[in-house]
Amino acid sequence: MRFGLLGTGHWAVETQGAALAAHPSADLVGVWGRDPAKAKPVADRFGARAYPDVDALLADVDAVSVAVPPDVQADLAERAARAGRHLLLDKPLALTTTAADAVVEAVDAAGVAALVFFTNRFRPEIEEFLADLRRTGDWYACRGVMHASIFQPGNPYGASAWRRQHGGLWDIGPHALSILLPVLGDVSEVTAVDGPRETVNVIARHADGAASDLSLTLNAAPNAVAMEQVFYGEHGVAVVPGGGGTDAVRAFGNAVDRLIAMAAGGERRDPRDVHFGRTVVRILAAAEVARRERRAVAL
Repeated sequence: MRFGLLGTGHWAVETQGAALAAHPSADLVGVWGRDPAKAKPVADRFGARAYPDVDALLADVDAVSVAVPPDVQADLAERAARAGRHLLLDKPLALTTTAADAVVEAVDAAGVAALVFFTNRFRPEIEEFLADLRRTGDWYACRGVMHASIFQPGNPYGASAWRRQHGGLWDIGPHALSILLPVLGDVSEVTAVDGPRETVNVIARHADGAASDLSLTLNAAPNAVAMEQVFYGEHGVAVVPGGGGTDAVRAFGNAVDRLIAMAAGGERRDPRDVHFGRTVVRILAAAEVARRERRAVAL
């Protein structure tokens, strides 16, 4: 499958570009960036062509891999879908429900394959863990603490304007929800409050009565970084596996495998597709309203 890479930042290069260049069934043929001067060195690294015009790139590929800010991604994804290109998108899908809806509508109308790269959901050890929890059942709660500290010297994401503006809710929140939702089910109501160091604390009621709470920030004290999610149920406690498993490049390679299989087999639905990506955006948008207006928000 011929891929174009949209984006020239650290994640685009070191994860998506590296995975595509190494993948035996993918051919990274082109790179486009909002700053054309940055596209050429990225393209040169992977033996691809730098495109100053995104439509020209779309004309030469079968699929695009997107690693740009979510608001930029949504517009590009809609454009690529309308051009009949398969999509491998990043999370969050968009920053508004309206934009997420537009992407889903474009994808469905075009009949293209489209996945959202929720990193953990393409790690086999996490998928096996979630499958085990679903088989066991009777989980009624989950607590998650995701405190990153990216605004430190040398951090490749510290200069990200959209992360600075939208914070952990929108950057780390999708990771947490991608694990929560397959086990506890749809969210019916959400509330959220701010805390010190740009922390957002989210409590959600799920449709079957389960509840979850998440504490999220990108600006934790450097000595207080924590990443953990724990489920509680009638059969005990289950801790989501941590680091040391499948790295992000291999996980992205698994996403490429899945996209290619979907495109070849005519499949257009997957538990990690744009429909799920839209569900995550709707929950995040509701939490944003809840924290701003200091009230519970029904979905």
